[in-house]
Amino acid sequence: MSGKLADLSIKGFLEATASDAPVPGGGSIAALSASISAALVEMVAGLTIGKKGYESAEAEMKDLQGIAAKATQDFVTAIDKDADSFDLFMKAMKMPKETDEEKAARSAAMQSAIVEAAEVPLSVAQAAFDFMKYTEAVVVKGNQNAVTDGAVAAMMARTAVISALYNVKINLGSIKDEAKVAELSAKVKEIESKVNEVEASILSKVNL
Repeated sequence: MSGKLADLSIKGFLEATASDAPVPGGGSIAALSASISAALVEMVAGLTIGKKGYESAEAEMKDLQGIAAKATQDFVTAIDKDADSFDLFMKAMKMPKETDEEKAARSAAMQSAIVEAAEVPLSVAQAAFDFMKYTEAVVVKGNQNAVTDGAVAAMMARTAVISALYNVKINLGSIKDEAKVAELSAKVKEIESKVNEVEASILSKVNL
């Protein structure tokens, strides 16, 4: 893929995060966390396929490999999407504001960018939450020698969800469209109310 942040080495990404540049920030880190979760699920599925004693799970694990591979790429794409939404806002901020028409255009562009900055992490949160069922599948049915990798996948997915939701919430206060704020807030609360319970349920099935 062609994303600027996604193409960095691990060290390069960490250096960029540690710098005083505003991106990558928490939203990109949330997407990265989700991509790590998906990659771990793909790994555990691969470690299960062809192993004695796991024949009954073979077909499901093969399906999971494909699902997790696609999810990994989708989440990696979101790393740059989050940064791009911030860039849109900064470009809007720099728009001219001399005339009433310019002020109106600038305000509209800023609002559009802020909504985008909330919707991108919300989509990550929803996708990471939905992905948690696959982490449960590898924990319960996958190669038990890699069960802790499945557990880490669940925890990384939950971290991605909570992190992304925080990035949604910080943008809500800047959105002037009350209906949009209500819509996004409702979605945040719905996901937030379930994610910890889902993670706890998955981790309770890790037998060590």
